[in-house]
Amino acid sequence: MSDRTLLPEALDAWAAAVREKLALDHDLPVALVLDLARDVANGVARPAAPLSAFAAGLAAGRAGGSETDIRAAVTAITDLAAGWERE
Repeated sequence: MSDRTLLPEALDAWAAAVREKLALDHDLPVALVLDLARDVANGVARPAAPLSAFAAGLAAGRAGGSETDIRAAVTAITDLAAGWERE
């Protein structure tokens, strides 16, 4: 394992630190975001994964930031990635 690979427990600790630093009201849905990144990386391209996660966060926040808003944004991007045709 490289120095830049996190164990699941360390990723949870990182998510908690990010949540605290940004004063977020909700836990970060780590598994959901990782699934989104995987689906976009496999369906579109690896560099599209972090961009898509950022866009999902913006869309969810704009919609209100609830768990439902987060899932709706992630689902929209996952659906887009599933139908994406590579050129």
